[in-house]
Formats: sequence, structure tokens, C-alpha cells
Amino acid sequence: MRRTVLEKFPAGDPRGSRQAEEYARHRRDEGLAAEVVMDLDSDAFLVVVPQQQSSERGW
Repeated sequence: MRRTVLEKFPAGDPRGSRQAEEYARHRRDEGLAAEVVMDLDSDAFLVVVPQQQSSERGW
């Protein structure tokens, strides 16, 4: 599954993942399927949404 990153929050922040969780909740309130994942390579919490598949076909 491909995802689009909406926002990135440093894992070393004193508030931990709280900012990312709050941001994701606001996006869900707007109707997006936002979730928080941890990116170990960049040591950050990412707020992501599934990438939408285009329903249009070129045929």
C-alpha cells in the first residue's frame, strides 16, 4: 500500500507522539483516513493517509 505523508513530527520531542496524534485526529475529523506511523530511519512520527487510486482509466 502506498501512503502520502501529511506531516512529520520529531520523535525526540518532549511530548512524544501526542502532536502527531492530535494532528491525525483533526485530519480524521475532516474526513481523511489519517493515521500515525513511526519512521525509524528518520526517528520521526509521520501522519499518513492511504494514496487514492485514480478511478479514471485511459481506455
